[in-house]
Amino acid sequence: MAIADEKDGKVWGLFKLPFRNAQSTTTLRSSSHNTLHYRSQQHQSLGIASLDDGSVPRSNSSSSVSSVARSLLPARRRLKLDPSNKLYFPYEPGKQVRSAIKIKNSSKSHVAFKFQTTAPKSCFMRPPGAILAPGESIIATVFKFVEHPENNEKPMDQKSRVKFKIMSLKVKGPMDYVPELFEEQKEQVAVEQILRVIFLDVERPSPTLEKLKRQLAEADAALEERKKPVEDTGPKIIGEGLVIDEWKERRERYLARQQVEGGVESV
Repeated sequence: MAIADEKDGKVWGLFKLPFRNAQSTTTLRSSSHNTLHYRSQQHQSLGIASLDDGSVPRSNSSSSVSSVARSLLPARRRLKLDPSNKLYFPYEPGKQVRSAIKIKNSSKSHVAFKFQTTAPKSCFMRPPGAILAPGESIIATVFKFVEHPENNEKPMDQKSRVKFKIMSLKVKGPMDYVPELFEEQKEQVAVEQILRVIFLDVERPSPTLEKLKRQLAEADAALEERKKPVEDTGPKIIGEGLVIDEWKERRERYLARQQVEGGVESV
């Protein structure tokens, strides 16, 4: 223990130091307590759990955090589209023109797809929907009536507000497609893509126009193939008329033989 020196007054200095430190410590504790209390009230007003001894704030519900995380993740696509986000139409005012899009099931399960448009009176799709097996693809044809430009606009300056939407739905297996599938399972329906309409100048050759023509030719060939009757490879069944004729012939031979035998006995 240090001895105080009364002459130079250091005895007060020795006692003042502890009291000063204690006062400072008390002030720090009080300030820290007030800060924690203020933060606790602030976090409670924001819906966050209160802090405890400087711990990291935690959410009231872990599900809310997971839902936010899921919303930030990109949606997994079930279909691969070609073109990916546009529908190209030849620009021919006053006529009904066609576009084509290749739809491929890139998932490992059966997927149903469905078309929707903002202009159902002037546009329709063939087919409007279908079910694709894993890896299966189809070329859908889209029909649109092109109106004449207004205010003497140039063909390529005309902007179409028509849009198409392709939706997908995972199904259990092969089945017949019905539009009611998308109504019965609304929560499982995913929007694959929003397609914008782009007009092409038919008088100016371009790779995009040539690709459109090839896809339309493939779509027409596939449609004709589906129209062909299915060949019957099973066993052939004899017509009812042939069976009856053969039975009559056997009956007549039998009666003739009976008559001959009866005539011999009578002689």
